[in-house]
Amino acid sequence: MASPAVTRTVRPLEGLHLTASGPPELTGPALEHLGLLGAVVGADPGARPEPPEPRDRAAARIALSGADFDRQDALVRWSAHPSSGMTDEATVQAATGVMAVHGRRDGAPRGLAVDYAATATGVLAAQGLLAGLLAQARGGRAARVTTSADRAGLLAVSQYLAAAGADEGEAAELAPGGPPFTSADGVLFELETLDPGAWAAFWRALEAPSGAVRAGWRPFQFRYATACAPFPAALHTTARAHTWWRIEAAASSSGAEVCRLRTLDERAAEHDGAAPWSLTPYGPGPRPRPAHRAPAAPSPARPLAGLTVLEAGRRIQAPLAAHLLGLLGADVVRIEPPGGDPLRGMPPACSGTSARWLALNRGKRAVEVDIKSAADRRRLREMAAGADVFLHNWAPGKAAVLGLDSAHLAAVNPGLVYAYTGGWAGRIPDAPMGTDFMVQARTGVGEAARPRDEAPAPSLMTLLDVLGGLLGAEAVLAGLLLRERTGGAGVRVDSSLLAAADALTAPALRRARRGEDPRRPAGFRRPLRTADGWIAPTDTCAPAAAAYDLSELPTTAALAQLRAHGLSATSVTADLADLHHDPRLPGSISRDAHGAPAVPDPWSFL
Repeated sequence: MASPAVTRTVRPLEGLHLTASGPPELTGPALEHLGLLGAVVGADPGARPEPPEPRDRAAARIALSGADFDRQDALVRWSAHPSSGMTDEATVQAATGVMAVHGRRDGAPRGLAVDYAATATGVLAAQGLLAGLLAQARGGRAARVTTSADRAGLLAVSQYLAAAGADEGEAAELAPGGPPFTSADGVLFELETLDPGAWAAFWRALEAPSGAVRAGWRPFQFRYATACAPFPAALHTTARAHTWWRIEAAASSSGAEVCRLRTLDERAAEHDGAAPWSLTPYGPGPRPRPAHRAPAAPSPARPLAGLTVLEAGRRIQAPLAAHLLGLLGADVVRIEPPGGDPLRGMPPACSGTSARWLALNRGKRAVEVDIKSAADRRRLREMAAGADVFLHNWAPGKAAVLGLDSAHLAAVNPGLVYAYTGGWAGRIPDAPMGTDFMVQARTGVGEAARPRDEAPAPSLMTLLDVLGGLLGAEAVLAGLLLRERTGGAGVRVDSSLLAAADALTAPALRRARRGEDPRRPAGFRRPLRTADGWIAPTDTCAPAAAAYDLSELPTTAALAQLRAHGLSATSVTADLADLHHDPRLPGSISRDAHGAPAVPDPWSFL
């Protein structure tokens, strides 16, 4: 088809019509986001009727049409393999290793009481649709995108899976333990610092044993990588000996930060209803076509082919967003400090490179830039002049200080999509450090992630970094599509970990606003012990399955007994290394050029 006509829209899906069918758990997040981007629910009255799709209660279908675009379809399933036994959130979490990673803090698999896989799948479906429309706008053709919750689950655990398949063992112990801490007056709180000196100063101010302080730093530092933090019990004992006021004072004097675990009711009361991202066009301006870069036409499998993304990301959120854009065909150039990203050497390694780093950064080109150097900042601005996207997650205000904020780069490239994936998006006054676990604590995720009979605790799996990366990629795709539909005008896009928390807790916040208990019932998504492992019933079958004593039966026999009584369940993956040969995920796990385990692309285009 010819490229759709340029419009004066301020939303990338203005004028498009949206239809959907299938399980609302799979369609909900995608429909909400597509609507916020301008799509109107209802069939396009001028479109040619489509032939009826075959009925499949396990699949959802979403379609966008109108505004001179050919119809763009998405097929969304719980599993890429219909016979896998993954038919809902609980069974997807069980099979893909989400329960295993989330449960490390407790020493046994635990289900997340939030619909993490379904939320991520909805965002992936929206990404696929946006990528397909962007390809059309750039002269390509429409292609149906397919995604599934099991692919989302594998993506969420990809760093942990890569580490499990590395050439060497973990640098920190994998054992139960971790925050939150509890004060003498009963306040549950999260502690954060990236500085070992601030860590030591905080605990010294509370008179913790020096040996416990030294022994606690390494597991605390590595908890983002290992999803557990088995530091000495003396640190918990020290916290329980002091009031919350005293703990806040110790944090203030040391440079560490603490955050009280907020409730879902508190978060619901302050929620501002903001969209997961913001898109702000700069104004009219031609998009540059650098002479050194030959144009590449998008293809169904690579809808972003021919586009260049500059990524200056740290840790997980921005690198994952850029990784997803690379999987869609973009040329991703990673900006690293002199000497290279130090996280390349973070153990465990595969062929000398960090397995976790590879999970987020394989396939990217790297350019070393010293952003402290005026000459290198000029070089970075020159690179941005020939790019389509500049993406970063630097600390708030740093880009402006460096002369690398959106206004500075728009001056050299008025067609640039400038993307910032931050912590709080300026929406929370006096917010603590914008890291995954602090945002979980501040927004009620610690309460939402666990059922009513468990004390609130942020998950030590990096829930928000991953979901924040997904939202960041979605925002960039929306910005690129908006740029195409406005004739090349650049766009600033902002996303955040706060938005990820709100997306994840949205059902719980709605229950809170209705005056209901926002938490899930006691025992919710708690796997059942068997003689040699664990099984997870579907959410609807869980109450009946809990009545059976399966503890002396092998897992296969326990599953057979439940199925004989009409109950659905699946085995729980307790060791991520088992995913390589799991019959529920045939051919899903491969090895990259370094020998590191690699999960499949989350979408396919037909």
